[in-house]
Amino acid sequence: MTLYKNGKILEILNKTSDFHIHQASMKDNGEYYCSGVKDNHFVSSNKIKIIVQELFPSPVLRASSTQPTERDTVTLTCETQLSQQRPEGQLLFRFVKQSNNVGSDWKNSPEFQFSPIRRENSGSYWCEARTVNSLVQKRSQELQIQVQEIVQIHYYPESVFEGQELVLICSVNGAPKPITVSWYKKQDRLQKDIELQTSSKTEFKVSAVQNSDAGEYYCIARNSRFSKQSNSVIISVKVPVSQPVLTLRPLGTWNLVTDKMSLQCEVQRGSLPIWYQFFHEDVLLKEIKSTSERKMFHRLSPTEKHSGNYYCTADNGLGPQWSKAMIPVSKPVLTFSSSGTRTLVSLQCEVQRGSLPIWYQFFREGVLLKKREATSWRTVSYSFSVTGENSGNYYCTADNGFGPQRSEAMSLSVTVPVSQPVLSLSPPGSRTLVGNEVRLQCEVQRGSLPIWYQFFHEDVLLKKREAISWRTVSYSFSVTGENSGNYYCTADNGFGPQRSESINLSVIVPVSRPVLTLRAPRGQAVVGDVVELHCEAQRGSPPILYQFYREDVTLGSSSSRSGEGASFNIILETEHSGNYFCEANNGQGAQRSHMVPLSVRVPVSHPVLTLRTPRVQAVVGDVLEIHCESQRGSPPIRYQFYHADVALGNCSSLSGGGTSFNLSLTTEHSGNYSCEADNGLGVQRSEAVSLNVRVPVSRPVLTLRTARTQVVVGDVLELHCEAQRGSPPILYWFYHNNVTLETNTSHSGQGVSLNLLLTADHSGTYSCKADNGLGPQHSETVTLSVMGLTGSKSSLIATSVTGGLLSMMAIAAVAVLFYCWLLRKAGRKSTFDSSRHPSAPDPQESTYHNVPGWIELQPVYSNEERWCTQKSGV
Repeated sequence: MTLYKNGKILEILNKTSDFHIHQASMKDNGEYYCSGVKDNHFVSSNKIKIIVQELFPSPVLRASSTQPTERDTVTLTCETQLSQQRPEGQLLFRFVKQSNNVGSDWKNSPEFQFSPIRRENSGSYWCEARTVNSLVQKRSQELQIQVQEIVQIHYYPESVFEGQELVLICSVNGAPKPITVSWYKKQDRLQKDIELQTSSKTEFKVSAVQNSDAGEYYCIARNSRFSKQSNSVIISVKVPVSQPVLTLRPLGTWNLVTDKMSLQCEVQRGSLPIWYQFFHEDVLLKEIKSTSERKMFHRLSPTEKHSGNYYCTADNGLGPQWSKAMIPVSKPVLTFSSSGTRTLVSLQCEVQRGSLPIWYQFFREGVLLKKREATSWRTVSYSFSVTGENSGNYYCTADNGFGPQRSEAMSLSVTVPVSQPVLSLSPPGSRTLVGNEVRLQCEVQRGSLPIWYQFFHEDVLLKKREAISWRTVSYSFSVTGENSGNYYCTADNGFGPQRSESINLSVIVPVSRPVLTLRAPRGQAVVGDVVELHCEAQRGSPPILYQFYREDVTLGSSSSRSGEGASFNIILETEHSGNYFCEANNGQGAQRSHMVPLSVRVPVSHPVLTLRTPRVQAVVGDVLEIHCESQRGSPPIRYQFYHADVALGNCSSLSGGGTSFNLSLTTEHSGNYSCEADNGLGVQRSEAVSLNVRVPVSRPVLTLRTARTQVVVGDVLELHCEAQRGSPPILYWFYHNNVTLETNTSHSGQGVSLNLLLTADHSGTYSCKADNGLGPQHSETVTLSVMGLTGSKSSLIATSVTGGLLSMMAIAAVAVLFYCWLLRKAGRKSTFDSSRHPSAPDPQESTYHNVPGWIELQPVYSNEERWCTQKSGV
């Protein structure tokens, strides 16, 4: 399918029938239709006409004044407006002077103000307007603004002639008086401008202008508030012309064999423009005006009628000046002369009459040797060193514009020694490949035949040849590696041998297969080490370019100009493991080394120790998994596990990743755990991790303590509840007939007590419960019977109880003393721990226990299961 615009193909639509105009502009106006082939028939669509509405017209830049005076206020306005169909849009404006932004960049205001305007603000301005989204942007025509200076200088008369009066006027606009005016004449950059006059006058007069008064002038106006310099004016002094000089020259070039000649009339001084006139025998030939040069030409084709006297005149309005007349040359005379060595010959050509300047030419066998111009003498010479080619017939010509005159011919015969020979290589160039054929050519520019030539390599004679008809001989050979070196040749025709300059021939040997060597600071390559890759070819002409690669990826290159190898250093990272090779190339084909593998080992990072238990709090009997893992490190990695700096065991990870160590927890396993990782590149230790193993409470023991064996109303009863095992804090509950009496918490792990003032209602069963968050335990129940008392019976009972108690205390004291004596005798300490039993009953008190006998509870240690599990590296 083909899309047309205004009858011309716009685009060929191959894969789609859609054509998008993404940002419509005025250039998209036109008539569109498409055509294609359907069922082998050419079909065409209807035509649609697209008219793109202009969003806004091109802006017009206006200025409040285009020729303001310095210090005035000038406003620039960029005039345009959005189409009425898009009144809600917004335009941005900017002002440009000679491709540089004026003020800030794009802004909403269409105005820019100079307040005040300065002389440097003169120039060409335009403005630009665009939409906020920058899709449409238009530019105005340029507007010239010329800032008039406050101080200006002008002069009269307009044309200044030598000897006339010159008046310079300094005009000052808008400056308060009094004003002082200083006049200056500019000098070269290296010299200070000359101050001519300073006064209150605004005029400076030169009564009689000389040529030296020409130059650039300016003035500076000053008052109490400012100092301002004017523009500069250049004064050109009109000077009368000097006497012109008329010369005749060949047209275009210095070749005198021509049918054209040119009359040149020139003055040394005089103000332009100058009118020139050419005369032949007082007949005017041509009048020409020159506005840029002080010389002018008149060309003509000389014939016999052109013989005679010529002159010219020059006039710039200050009076004409005449040149002198021209006389044709006579027939020249050629003479030979030579020096004492007879190797330098001088040819002298002379005429007896003719107007200067005269052009002389020297010829041998009709070939031009030299051209000379004589401006003050009628004789010129030409000297040269004699060679064999200088033999032959010589003559000279003389011409001052009226046609050349030729001398009689003279013959010269020369015998010449050989010149210094020149040795050259073919094919050209100082480098060649092994096996190529090289031709040495020895040639002299001059020298009489026959000539004997010799070719040398490093002062060793290679070949000797004789030349009898040519001044060139050659010697060819096939290049080997030994042919590198300096070559020269000699030439001799009996006057002594002449030696050529030496030339160097470098034979290029292709590089051999390079050898790549990896040099590391230790046996194993470790991350952070600097490894040197050294590539060297045993053969090959320098310079050799070495390229270094890892897995076909270019690492870098280095050039060896001495024929030795090259090195490339790498600071090792993990990704540098792989196969390395290098290439050597000296322009004759690259050679690649064998692959060299490199395995970069990574030291282990600080391992991270993780303690994993089946519940939030570690409890005796749980299985603890101690997991140690380093995020970095080359396998195999050996992990060592520690509890309070005591080694527990070790495990190895053969493929990377971490390992685990399992423990069946007891109370002894509380404390700090850590681990170490080592892969042979240094040991790294983890941070310590603390573990607190909690113990569930054991079944508590409830003890009832009273002051007598049979409690009665009014006695104080102490209920003491204690669990022999269990991690604090422990919460205790006291019960009477299964009714809660009170709760209390032990933060130290010891038991707690509750005191009651007994009444008859306190008879019954008592129990307690202990819980530390790992499961409650209930004590056995204890039964208590509270007896009521009468007065006489109470005294009798009290007396009996008192006596009984005193007897028991005496017996208990004797027993304790005997027990202590036995311990001291055996060298042992008492195992009684008062801190463990702060509530132990007084020997006089009655104690009720809910256990049939005393049971001493000890820590329970089971055979721990320890095993390692390995976690594969990710």
